[in-house]
Amino acid sequence: MNDRNLLPPALDRETRQWAMLCHYAAFFGLMVPMIGNVIGPLILWQLKREAHSFIDQQGKEALNFQITYSILMMICGVLAWFIIGFPLMALISLIAFVLVVIAGIRANEGKSYRYPFCWRLVK
Repeated sequence: MNDRNLLPPALDRETRQWAMLCHYAAFFGLMVPMIGNVIGPLILWQLKREAHSFIDQQGKEALNFQITYSILMMICGVLAWFIIGFPLMALISLIAFVLVVIAGIRANEGKSYRYPFCWRLVK
């Protein structure tokens, strides 16, 4: 059996770019704080999920991570009353930024990315 038969078919450029944009849409949260990071990936995923299974998969992954991130920020907001929330917000935001950039790069390469420590609510 030839190993080439086991490889998935190559993804076209447009599919890879839409998958990447599903991850990078989280930066919409910079313009609409608190909800933009969820709305951006949600809108792109809803618009393009039927175009290709890769976009559907990466859109759900991006959306789930942003929901998880938002929940963590709410918890940090409560913890801010005890001072510890502020440094945790900074740390979690930095980690989320790095993970979103990595996910976008991987999606643009045509590789699936699964965020670590992500609560997967959208199946």
